[in-house]
Amino acid sequence: MRQELLIDYEQEAANAALPIYLVNENAIEECDAPDGLKSLAEANGFNGEAGGVFNDGKAILLGMGDGSDPFLTAAASERLPKGDYSLAGNVEPDKAALLALGWLMGTYRFDRYKQQKPTVARLIAPKGTDVASVHRAATAVSAVRDLVNTPANDMGPSAIEHVARNLAAGAGAQIDVITGDDLLAKNFPMVHAVGRAASEAPRLIDLRWGEPDAPRLTLVGKGVAFDSGGLNIKGGAGMSLMKKDMGGSAHVLALAGMIMAAKLNVRLRVLVPAVENAISGNAFRPSDILQSRKGLSVEIGNTDAEGRLILADALAYGAEEKPDLMISMATLTGAARVALGPELAPFYCDDESLVGALQQAAERCADPVWRMPLWRKYDAMLSSSIADVNHISGGSFAGSITAALFLRKFTEDAARWMHFDIYAWRPKAAPGRPVGGEAQAIRALFDVLSARYPAA
Repeated sequence: MRQELLIDYEQEAANAALPIYLVNENAIEECDAPDGLKSLAEANGFNGEAGGVFNDGKAILLGMGDGSDPFLTAAASERLPKGDYSLAGNVEPDKAALLALGWLMGTYRFDRYKQQKPTVARLIAPKGTDVASVHRAATAVSAVRDLVNTPANDMGPSAIEHVARNLAAGAGAQIDVITGDDLLAKNFPMVHAVGRAASEAPRLIDLRWGEPDAPRLTLVGKGVAFDSGGLNIKGGAGMSLMKKDMGGSAHVLALAGMIMAAKLNVRLRVLVPAVENAISGNAFRPSDILQSRKGLSVEIGNTDAEGRLILADALAYGAEEKPDLMISMATLTGAARVALGPELAPFYCDDESLVGALQQAAERCADPVWRMPLWRKYDAMLSSSIADVNHISGGSFAGSITAALFLRKFTEDAARWMHFDIYAWRPKAAPGRPVGGEAQAIRALFDVLSARYPAA
């Protein structure tokens, strides 16, 4: 993210910049733009449709549609030529931050493998905008997109570790990594079992930051660099997007970056079990019984449900410190997509205060989430006749809920736990939101965490 594309408000710079007038659909007459510009725009078919941009070289009209999408400023940053621009009129501070974020989201390009034309349009932030917080959010969104978009040949378990080490080095955090057979010696048997068949060794990444006596916040992210399905191998269509199966790790690392940059008052811990679910002679099998760090024996119903296994060991480890709050994020189930589609991030939590705070933050941040039930009666779906628990229900009902219920068995020592079953991918483009990796819920979560653990 090029930070120079959004700068702090200065009266002189704003006066010299080309003004952008925001126009709701079929409401051009209500806009404060010059009458001549409005007439010219109407004559050319502009009516304020969402993402429409009309530029006469002296001022710009930007269509906001029904006004429900604050990120449509991305349509301007994506298309306008080199120069300085400002939003005309008085803009409310909360709305201004989202409009500025939309501008930066429109400047995102995934250019690791393909040279792309850089964005050169610059926005003078509306007066009163907290530009530092906007940059922080935009940087996190871009980080998630970059990590998820990178294919597994360049984003395997060791590369995920490299990203975590760079993050730790930049923030002055501590980091430890347990790799390969050391996972068995240190009691992470399910992380080892899932990742042992791959050419790159499985590992558990453990990052710590903050004052030891601060409230403990633990983030746990699923880091499956690629998911073949294991011996229950996926079909070609199901495997095509599995580079994104490390999306949970991308999200918690990006959220951790926001937390450390803002210096929130937490003892932060980030746990990422990083593996590839591959196939070889030593791959784990359906019907295997695995031991877990928690001490529960787990019957394997399907090797394509590997993410909850590695998360279980990591969650049990994180819970041993009895954190004030533990948050897990994972691209865990197709059932969540069937229920809510690609844009809504389902989450599970039994703490009503946290739930309310998150739902309000999601509305403020235009970062949608939807609460799902931890329906206890479905625990019976995870029963096993030969082990303490089966890791899947064996049926087609309530797949996301039963996955969350399985994970909850490993979180008992944490005071509070939230789980996000995210998609981490956008299948259809919108201004500032290209097809590909996408960040979900981390801006809303950061809003909640900032209020709960404010910086000193």
